[in-house]
Amino acid sequence: MKRSRTEPPAHNGVHGVRGIPLPGIDPQTARVLRQFRQIFSAVRAHFQNVERAAGIGGAQVWALGIIRDRPGIGVKELSLAMDVHQSTASNLVKALAEQGLVAVTRGQSDRRTVRLDLLAAGRAILRKSPGPYSGVLLGALLALDGRALSRLEKDLARLIESLGADGRAAGIPLAQILVKAAPAPAAKRSMSQ
Repeated sequence: MKRSRTEPPAHNGVHGVRGIPLPGIDPQTARVLRQFRQIFSAVRAHFQNVERAAGIGGAQVWALGIIRDRPGIGVKELSLAMDVHQSTASNLVKALAEQGLVAVTRGQSDRRTVRLDLLAAGRAILRKSPGPYSGVLLGALLALDGRALSRLEKDLARLIESLGADGRAAGIPLAQILVKAAPAPAAKRSMSQ
């Protein structure tokens, strides 16, 4: 039976990480919720570490790594390598070029095509950056066997549908989503307060 929004939820014996009762949440749901928190926290922490070490965003570092490994790559190929929308890759390239990290060379016959090459400053950024450049989640997914990945894909598709999530977000690098969404660290309070 579904409870109404006005009646208080019944306590079911499930407690959160701080021992506070979680009314209306079954133990399995509470465990899965905590797993999502752990995943988001690990991914966000990795990209924050990258940003602190490199001085640029995680998605930019990932793009630099791809450009280093594939000299002369174009924007379309970069977008495919990162599995992001071409406009997202184009914006990343523009920012990297403006910072003097990559060289953008226009094609002779077709000025719309570009060749991307890593500059010395870009190499220096990569030397400072903790890996993996693509982020820890992609590495973890690649480590799953095919059956586990298929199950996860089906289950996440159902969850995404249930959330009514915006499909456009699938084309945005996680580094841009999670680090921007991260709350600013709370200022340390003095001992006298």
